[in-house]
Amino acid sequence: MRRLLFIGFAVPSLWLAPAATAGVDPQVAGLQVALRAFGVYTGPIDAIAGPATKRGVIRFQRRAGLPADGKVGPATRRAFGPLGGPLFGRRTLRLGLFGWDVSVLQFMLARRGELVPISGYFDARTRRALQIFQRARRLAADGVAGSRTLAAFRRPVPTAKKPVLVSAKSTTPATQVRSLLDYWSGRYGVDGKLVRALAWMESGYQTNLTSSAGAWGVMQILPVTWDYVETVLIGAKVPRTASGNIRVGVVFLRQLLREFGGDERKALAAWYQGPAAVRSRGILPESKVFVANVLALKSSKL
Repeated sequence: MRRLLFIGFAVPSLWLAPAATAGVDPQVAGLQVALRAFGVYTGPIDAIAGPATKRGVIRFQRRAGLPADGKVGPATRRAFGPLGGPLFGRRTLRLGLFGWDVSVLQFMLARRGELVPISGYFDARTRRALQIFQRARRLAADGVAGSRTLAAFRRPVPTAKKPVLVSAKSTTPATQVRSLLDYWSGRYGVDGKLVRALAWMESGYQTNLTSSAGAWGVMQILPVTWDYVETVLIGAKVPRTASGNIRVGVVFLRQLLREFGGDERKALAAWYQGPAAVRSRGILPESKVFVANVLALKSSKL
């Protein structure tokens, strides 16, 4: 069965939305995340296929050299790169995966009040949020979204929690975040495509995220890294703002690229697991997944 989401865009209907969520189709959230990543959609990730979403599709198609008809078929989804598929419900979701379906999962967790990056990357924060959901539904809290967990999302959103779409507390629009990423990457001579891809993987351009380890902001900077960059690499205090966070992240990435002779794979692995661990143990398996996803985003001209 297929259901029209908006003019020219149809995807498989995976469940019948409850009456309380009429007009909301979680698959649309996957589309909106991809459009937001490419800077052609600035509206909320609300899974509502409205005019702004369709305009974003048309803008993206023009940029990608596709027929600008607003139809999201295979060619358009391929142009999104790793954010273009697979559609939600076609595979089991677990730590390290990346794609449209992960974005949908994150959206549904956010609607239930969990603060997760809606970036399409299944990271540790997404796993913890999924485990909370699984415990609440009396499922095995393994942090893996298999058939039983996916089926549990068909039930209405609990009314005890206020829905959170993308980031209720983020005060910096995604377009401004992109401008800041481009500014600081240009200022410090780091490839802007690499910086944008890394920032998207870390936070989905959300400015208010703080991990359980204290990593904060668009670039998810740990306090110890912030201190190191201020003290050693910049030699001055950096304001705790979105711009400051991005500046610290770009400077630290530049340092890692220098330490590893410009090798992007090793620099990204060092970002993920620490430079000492890369030197002593090489790139760990979990780091390889992260690195591959960042580089795939970079090549998709995010």
